[in-house]
Amino acid sequence: MQAMHRQVAMLASAQALFQTVSVLVMTIGGLAGAQLTERADLATAPIASMFLGTAMGMFPASALMANAGRRAGFMLGAALGVLGGLIAALGIWLISLPLLSLGTFFVGTYQAFAQFYRFAASELADDALRPKAISLVMAGGIVAALLGPTLARYGGDLLAPAYVGSFLVTSIVAALGLAVLSRLEMPKTETVHIALEKGRPWRQIVTQPTYLVALFGAVTGYGVMILAMTATPLAMIHHHHSLATAATVIQLHVLGMFLPSFFTGPLISRIGALWVMLLGLALLALHVVTTFTGTGFGSFAGALVLLGVGWNFLFIGGTSLLTTTYSPSEKSRAQATNDLVIFAVGLSCSFGAGGLLNILGWEILNAVLLPWLSLAALAILWLLVAGKRQSFQM
Repeated sequence: MQAMHRQVAMLASAQALFQTVSVLVMTIGGLAGAQLTERADLATAPIASMFLGTAMGMFPASALMANAGRRAGFMLGAALGVLGGLIAALGIWLISLPLLSLGTFFVGTYQAFAQFYRFAASELADDALRPKAISLVMAGGIVAALLGPTLARYGGDLLAPAYVGSFLVTSIVAALGLAVLSRLEMPKTETVHIALEKGRPWRQIVTQPTYLVALFGAVTGYGVMILAMTATPLAMIHHHHSLATAATVIQLHVLGMFLPSFFTGPLISRIGALWVMLLGLALLALHVVTTFTGTGFGSFAGALVLLGVGWNFLFIGGTSLLTTTYSPSEKSRAQATNDLVIFAVGLSCSFGAGGLLNILGWEILNAVLLPWLSLAALAILWLLVAGKRQSFQM
């Protein structure tokens, strides 16, 4: 038991460092892009490129870890994060948006490997402790909430041109993550069993109603969060807030994303993943409502905190629900498909954020999210009713 807690703590530390890199790029990626291009629709290209790297790296990361193990894959991912930060810094120094975007693409491949940290935690824990283990790893993002925007803010003016220092810092943080992951030890007890068991066909796994609802819930939480979070720094600068103020709002947002992780797991164990996901959708709807209260600091901060907590409930609830839909031999395909779809949607939302903000404005950009949230709520309610009906018939 003590060894399990130690390995989960390492995964949480790796999550904290990876998420610091991700939050840093999310904070200044659009601003750095806007510095290199006059086209508003291309300003968020570095962030979109990060999500493209994640989406394209998901299945290769899963396949590599299925053969070489979690530790080797996680270490390769962190090494790609180091490389990505260096290339991105070089892109800004050379005033090259494509080179900057190439760097964030490699940061995205780091993110592809890191998405499996929470699944690795679920493999370390038994059924009773699984939601708590997932939540504890996700709670590593609290450190990222404090470090990411702070490093982005101070790194922005560290070297000329602006933001070169920020991306050099991402390489340093990714290198620290590599050092932590080098000490990770994953259990090997299921290897023989998994090799002997082929599992169900991919189509049968991903067409289960529970799998689809878990996936749609997580996709909704991530897509809505990425769209609003990517647009926030640009919207705040447009409404005459400083980079420091925008970084503070992102900091509060990321705290909202990860601080609830200490009790999300126990809450799932108490009331069930589906009810926690519904609560997350309600908080995301409140985020939309809050954006109509104005464009002052308080409105941005309140909306982004609600956005973060809503994402936490929806994403962790969806992840917990997803782990009930596959066997150990099926996990590679099931997890990779889930995260590939999530980050493909994240890619679309991050790339479209700048253009949509320019066309619609901050308030309308968020208002158009309500139908998406409503559809996700209907899907979850349908599964709740179907589950109760099946229990009654049994």
